[in-house]
Amino acid sequence: MKQKVINEVMQGMLGCLNNAQLERLQEALEHALFHKQVSEMEEEVNAALTNEQLLDNFLAAKRIEGCSEKSLTYYRATIETMIAKVKKNVREMETDDLRTYLTEYQREKNSSKVTVDNIRRILSSFFSWLEDEDYILKSPARRIHKVKAALTIKETYTDEALENMRDNCEEPRDLALIDMLASTGMRVGELVLLNRDDINFEERECVVFGKGSKERMVYFDAQAKIHLQNYLKERTDDNPALFVSLRAPYERLKIGGIERRLRELGKRLDIEKVHPHKFRRTLATMAIDKGMPIEQLQQLLGHKRIDTTLQYAMVKQSNVKLAHRKYIG
Repeated sequence: MKQKVINEVMQGMLGCLNNAQLERLQEALEHALFHKQVSEMEEEVNAALTNEQLLDNFLAAKRIEGCSEKSLTYYRATIETMIAKVKKNVREMETDDLRTYLTEYQREKNSSKVTVDNIRRILSSFFSWLEDEDYILKSPARRIHKVKAALTIKETYTDEALENMRDNCEEPRDLALIDMLASTGMRVGELVLLNRDDINFEERECVVFGKGSKERMVYFDAQAKIHLQNYLKERTDDNPALFVSLRAPYERLKIGGIERRLRELGKRLDIEKVHPHKFRRTLATMAIDKGMPIEQLQQLLGHKRIDTTLQYAMVKQSNVKLAHRKYIG
């Protein structure tokens, strides 16, 4: 109870004192209350916001910043799971509470280090927001550092696999879809939002809406142009969507529908792990192989941080071997 009183006093003085003065105040309060008994008045009205209200406010702030509803749903589920496990008011949680939670989560779920670090990032964002909004004095997640995960070589499609998929597409739509993913490197979430009017066939380009509702230009090759035009010519529906279902009522394709279609194609052709993001990774790898500057690739892929783009530069160890032979050996 003493610590709670100290925290409330410190929070109330945040806007009035600098860091050195706050530290001195905290020392004085701890000394003054060391031998004192502090109790709550039974009739005191608890004006503090609940965990649920604080979480709602945090998500509202993230929504204003441009986070997608999918991300917000993931944030809510992650934070609510932590709160239910720790069983404390978030303003009273300490670093050890979060460390223990992450450790137990990894052990119970047998989760990868990447998954645990994603949870850590979300919790860090939440507690940093609480600190910025003066709900807490200091984020308990500040001293929990990034979980280091082993770098793994990401798989890409071979030229043979791409041609095999193209040759075995039974529908013009699927052929156009594969070409658009392979030649633009766009995210599947960006692809499903495209309309027919978004496509500039003359310049072989289109504008997509990426993460955070940011627009960027992507480009497709001549092969994709031809196959996309052939697909659109045979359509009889009036749906503005670029890609629709094969049967009436010809609804806009969703991410799950594309993932399922590609998975079925890969299974039929005995190609492992066929999914939309692998096309994006393949294009990035090919661009790096051919010498595209990393800054231009970052723009093409719509990455906010160049560190994300640099991950693609680690894909092929064979490139390092060839460079060594060229420049050194």
